[in-house]
Amino acid sequence: MSDQKFDLTKHDITVKNILRNPAPARFYEEAIKHDPGSVITDNGSLVVRSGERTGRSPADKRVVKTEGLSDDIWWGDINIPLDENTYNINHQRAVDYLNTCEKLYVIDGFAGWDPKYRLKVRIIAERPYHGLFMHNMLIRPTQEELENFGEPDFVVYNAGKFPANTFTEGMTSDASVDVHFENNTMVILGTEYAGEMKKGIFTVMNYLMPKREVLSMHCSANEGDDEDVALFFGLSGTGKTTLSADTNRKLIGDDEHCWSDDGVFNIEGGCYAKAIGLTEEQEPEIYGAIKFGTVLENLIYDSETRKVDYDDTSITQNTRASYPIEFIPNAKIPCEAGHPDNIIFLTYDAFGVLPPVSKLTPEQAMYHFISGYTAKVAGTEVGVTEPQATFSACFGAAFLVWPPARYAEMLAEKMRKHGSSAWLINTGLIGGPYGTGSRIDLKSTRAIVNAVLDGKLDDVDTETDQVFGFGIPTSCPNVSSDILLPRTSWSDAAAYDKQAKKLGKLFSDNFEKYKAESSKEIIEAGPKV
Repeated sequence: MSDQKFDLTKHDITVKNILRNPAPARFYEEAIKHDPGSVITDNGSLVVRSGERTGRSPADKRVVKTEGLSDDIWWGDINIPLDENTYNINHQRAVDYLNTCEKLYVIDGFAGWDPKYRLKVRIIAERPYHGLFMHNMLIRPTQEELENFGEPDFVVYNAGKFPANTFTEGMTSDASVDVHFENNTMVILGTEYAGEMKKGIFTVMNYLMPKREVLSMHCSANEGDDEDVALFFGLSGTGKTTLSADTNRKLIGDDEHCWSDDGVFNIEGGCYAKAIGLTEEQEPEIYGAIKFGTVLENLIYDSETRKVDYDDTSITQNTRASYPIEFIPNAKIPCEAGHPDNIIFLTYDAFGVLPPVSKLTPEQAMYHFISGYTAKVAGTEVGVTEPQATFSACFGAAFLVWPPARYAEMLAEKMRKHGSSAWLINTGLIGGPYGTGSRIDLKSTRAIVNAVLDGKLDDVDTETDQVFGFGIPTSCPNVSSDILLPRTSWSDAAAYDKQAKKLGKLFSDNFEKYKAESSKEIIEAGPKV
């Protein structure tokens, strides 16, 4: 299919040399020829460079504000409004640039494994790296599906090498990522970071799915031998991808899912895993997935042996691996399953306050879902000398489109209907704050997750946390009881109490902006300070 003539004139693009859905091997050839910095490593993966920007540019994301959308969108710092005239300028700028390219790459694929809800997506890009990345991240159509693909539901114009005009009204830099929900298009200017395409499609699904009473979620998911399903919510660095990739369970997906009346389905056809500090011992499934067809973003390699150094962060700490989900040996294909039995909220608590595991009431689950808490450790940024709380509504505020309460209400309704249990698991510090406490080891966290999923914590004795009110199990198989109760793990109980009240107040202060849309029961499920 890739070498046949493909016409993009419906998208105002007149370039004749177009590769549509080429094989990964062809993408490799194109990258080596046309993508500076691309190298094939000793494990067969393709190392690429994303240019100046090595992460998303959330301050440059815009949503076109039209009359039909004005009441739907959660306008503000997340969804910054853009007028239609400015969007047209940026769209034309992207099209004009793409028309100057000798060759373009088109990827047609699907978002959403359930055929009832899937979106037909078209990516138009200049860089082979971007094409291979989205070949991995979208659901790959069969040859028959590709031949009968028809017109896409949504089109991404990736002109990331070409800057936005900073003198254009509404532009805050030479990067701009603009989504037009009524035109079903997205324009990327001034950033070559591939994650903008992935998260742009997720943003689209976050708008469209709730309109069909389907909950879109920033979470990973897996399934046990008894077809029990677990969801893992968590911000970056909390272990969402790592903990869902379990040799004893089938991986449904590592990042983006929907929950319909029929069950859970993955939005994506691939995984996008953090690669910093990756080892075969700690994360064997992810390590083994890095092979021919995998895109390694901004990693360093030995110039002679082409061996990848996963510990070298000289370009960025946000090193990433993109690969098709079937590269995980126990992936469930198609990536669909039943309704979740357990919902796990992951957090990295650098204050050393939250227990390794606690069971949440439905109201507490809604409170913590809306809060979306994790923390930065001291020393990660200039001037940061103590832990810094980070709150991201629904554990993915950057990708929400509707107000957070809409997603929270949908989650609550589905949990009640299907009897799902909710748990808060801290993968961060115990025994003290950053500088004193130590991180909970991965082995213990995996044992806790296994106990939750096996039902071994359902009936154990619990102790009620005096500030947060949730139940803390006092025993867990294969986990030392010394670490389960955070107050007793501190050498100074009074210091713990002070720290707990401090964290509780940070929760309460953050929740103020959601009180007006939250029920009395949810508000009262918060910490008592």
